Order: sequence, then structure tokens, then C-alpha cells
Amino acid sequence: MAFLDPHEARWYAAYTKSRTEKKILDRLTEAGFEAYLPIRRKRHQWSDRLKWVEEPLIKSYIFIRVNEKDYYNAINTQGLVCYVTFEGKAAPIPDRQIDALKMLLHEGAEIEVTNERIAAGVKIIVIKGPLVGMPGEMVEYRGKKKVLVRLGTTGTNILVTIDVDLVEKE
Repeated sequence: MAFLDPHEARWYAAYTKSRTEKKILDRLTEAGFEAYLPIRRKRHQWSDRLKWVEEPLIKSYIFIRVNEKDYYNAINTQGLVCYVTFEGKAAPIPDRQIDALKMLLHEGAEIEVTNERIAAGVKIIVIKGPLVGMPGEMVEYRGKKKVLVRLGTTGTNILVTIDVDLVEKE
């Protein structure tokens, strides 16, 4: 836990039990915690029908914004396993990364999530379009240039397909 100001709330990623993300979001919200579960709509094909479903963007993760006082109370919510840690301590996620994730989903950007190790790219910032102000890295992934947003220490990479004319080097 890395609180400089015990009253300052910070975002943390927490592991959930498998396929319980939405229930945990409800429990955290009911308990008065600020929580965020990135959801995306996806078409799912069954043998007899095609349907749009809402599913977590990052399976088995939820984001919780807590201060030092609520840090332990939040993780004791039924269904939560533990905070994502780095070198034995829960790793805070900068507000700007959560804001960027919310913006990407809100704008309906073409998003891909991967846990693959991706080499560092050129630091960029989006200068035009609906994602203006979003920081990231320009990388080549599967033969296409994409903007990469790394989510703290979760090991999760969000790749966004975006026109290179909308970005510039930082």
C-alpha cells in the first residue's frame, strides 16, 4: 500500500473469482465504494442464434478507488481475491489510465486486450478526434500500427486501432 495522503483515494486493480465481476461491482457499489468494471459489447454466436452480450473487457479484474481507511474493507468484499501487487505491495493505477480506458470504451474504439509482452513503443499523445489528450505508445502489433495503453502493473495491454494522423510524438 503506497498512500502519501491517507485521505487520498487511488485506483487499484483487484482479482475476482472467475465470472463474478458484475456481482462484485454491485456489492462494492452497494457498500459505498467507487468501483469500475470495463464492459464491452460483443456479438456471440450460439448454434441456434446470434446475440449481443456485455462482457468484462479484462476477465477476473475490477478496479476499486479507495483511500487508506477503506483499503482493507474493500478487499474483504465477497468474491474479491486480492489486489494486484508489484513487489509485494498493491500497485496504484494512475487516474489518467482509468480515464483513458473509460474514454476508449465510451467512444467505441476498436480495442484489443492482450497479456503478451510488447516492446516499448514511441510515446505519443492523441491530438485529434474523440480520444484527444489520451497518452500511449505507438507500436506495431500483428502487422498494424496501434496505440498501446498499458494498465499499471496488471500486465494487461490495451491496443487501439487509430489513424496515425491523429497522434503526435510526446
